[in-house]
Amino acid sequence: MSAIVAAVAASATLAALAPTASAGTDDGSVVTSSRSFPKVNTVKKNLLEESTSTSVDQDSNWGGIESLDVPQTQSQAEKDAEAAQKAAEEAAAAASRSSTRESTTTSTSTSYTVTPPDDASVSSLLNYAAQFVGNVPYLSGGTTPAGWDCSGFVQYVYASIGVSLPRTSGQQATVGQAVASLADAQPGDIIANGTHAAIYVGNGMVINSQLNGTKYDSVPVVFTSSYSIRRVL
Repeated sequence: MSAIVAAVAASATLAALAPTASAGTDDGSVVTSSRSFPKVNTVKKNLLEESTSTSVDQDSNWGGIESLDVPQTQSQAEKDAEAAQKAAEEAAAAASRSSTRESTTTSTSTSYTVTPPDDASVSSLLNYAAQFVGNVPYLSGGTTPAGWDCSGFVQYVYASIGVSLPRTSGQQATVGQAVASLADAQPGDIIANGTHAAIYVGNGMVINSQLNGTKYDSVPVVFTSSYSIRRVL
């Protein structure tokens, strides 16, 4: 009996608390219904709020998207700094080229007068030079049969007959008398410019020191730009 009374009391309480709605019927009876879910007035989440962080597991697999190579963009300040650095490097390179040209001009602008001994002969010069063909290696800065560069070879060979020449090819291009063209060149003449020097042996050939040693070469092979022909004997 107590259980029945308690159930009736609980039903009455729920009926008093729950909103109800009623409607009439054709026979005059009343149908009553009640809401079966609580009313919610609190917004659980602001859907317009921007997400500021995301936590994922280290072992999460995103289908390879995590390894994509995304291009990096530069800020305007970074672009300006890069442009300034490039301009500075170009200016330094231009200054270096200008300095090199000035150095070459200085070395070739001085005129040297060579007076060979009375008994110096072209045949002696060429015979002496021929013994070094294939026997002496190229050595940058070298001036002896242990190894020499192009102008070191020319200087050494001419010294054997008592003719003292300046050290560099640019300087050797100014000694003695100028010869107008290769057609007018004679054996024993020096052919030189700011980068190479050789001794003319005739028939369009020279004897000279190249990277692959002391050897004979044709003039067009070793002088691909302008050159000077100088006669000292």
